[in-house]
Amino acid sequence: MVSLKVIEEGSDHMGKRNLKSKCGDDKSICLPFRPEGYLEIVHNAVLFRKYVDDRIEIFPELFPAEIANGYQMKDIRTSIKLLIPIRRIQVGNAAYTIRPSFVMPYMTGFADETEKALFMRKFGVPFWALSHSFGRDSMYWYRIEQSIGRNSLVGTTVRNPDDMPRHLGADEKHTRILGEKTYIATTVGNECLLGASVSKDAGESALKDAYGVFKDESLNLNPTYAPVTVNTDGWKATRKAWRFLFSSVAIICCFLHVFIKIRDRTKKKYKETFHEVATKFWECFRAENKSSFSQRIRRLGEWCVKNSVPDVISGPIENLRRNIQSYKIAYDFPGAHRTSNMIDRLMQRMDRWLFHTQYFHGTIAAAELSVRGWALIQNFAPSNPRTIKKYDGFQSPAERLNQFRYHDCWLQNLLISASMRGYHRGPPKPL
Repeated sequence: MVSLKVIEEGSDHMGKRNLKSKCGDDKSICLPFRPEGYLEIVHNAVLFRKYVDDRIEIFPELFPAEIANGYQMKDIRTSIKLLIPIRRIQVGNAAYTIRPSFVMPYMTGFADETEKALFMRKFGVPFWALSHSFGRDSMYWYRIEQSIGRNSLVGTTVRNPDDMPRHLGADEKHTRILGEKTYIATTVGNECLLGASVSKDAGESALKDAYGVFKDESLNLNPTYAPVTVNTDGWKATRKAWRFLFSSVAIICCFLHVFIKIRDRTKKKYKETFHEVATKFWECFRAENKSSFSQRIRRLGEWCVKNSVPDVISGPIENLRRNIQSYKIAYDFPGAHRTSNMIDRLMQRMDRWLFHTQYFHGTIAAAELSVRGWALIQNFAPSNPRTIKKYDGFQSPAERLNQFRYHDCWLQNLLISASMRGYHRGPPKPL
């Protein structure tokens, strides 16, 4: 068995604070083009400049901020793979490629030919099954998912810096690389996966590094960003990591985890007692203010003593009472997450994806790209049609967060949102 230490030392390990540089440059600008009419525009310098100028006016966030000082037309090249002409522009001392949204990064294919297969990856359909259903080989689909993971999760998902979620959820998903246990430090806000970084262990130092990727990407989008609250399961190293990264953040312990701990230990053996305690437990949760919440927890503890409730039930409740400050602090922050429901739902999907992928068999760097690619697909791929109706036609979590989409095709919307890989872009124009 190869240890994680050997994996790290024997491969190009992706240092968390150098994620952007390891993921390649950000000199590719993706703009919404239609296949019909594209050749006429790209071969005509006047039409092309007018098209780019119009997009700078409408979508400045897709371009480098320096483009406000002007740009020059550069050269035109033809992709050997797809035989598609691509133009470049000069902004300051840097050359940027203008890629149409109907073409995949690295010219690996067309968006309409890969969209359905990548949608299946939302549900963890194995690569060999994609190959069987949509052609190509398994590694083709694997590499495409990894190429999506090279983009900033935060910068791609959140269009407007002011829309960064103020109330977050964070937890670690247990997984394996070459059979060795490891963790995915996951950050969620507004039903979107905003952080998913591999941590070699669940210690404070490793988690600081892993959650630090979310911080770096957040500050790249909004240099003044600081979350107000983060809901965690109470793991000490997780709380310390978040306090180190964001000194002002309020740590809220998940009320649901206390219930789950009781339920998993007692539901079968003490069925009647469990149901009675569960009813009283959720009555505590529904308290309207801190004083009422504290009082109900105290009375629940007294009821457990009076009725000689087993220690497997009374113990977690007593621990809750002793650490009640970590739970009732949520009342000070309207909108804060008192339970981990939001992140649990997404981590359940991550668990299914990991199972169908059969976990990871390469380097930490490869695992990082894979989980980040899946996270962006999860953010942008369409939800259940019934959910879409509920949210006024916004078809994905990213659309609902931004109340906006660049393109009706979810994959092209993702590719445009990932212009310049989501790093160092200009401010968006108000809607």
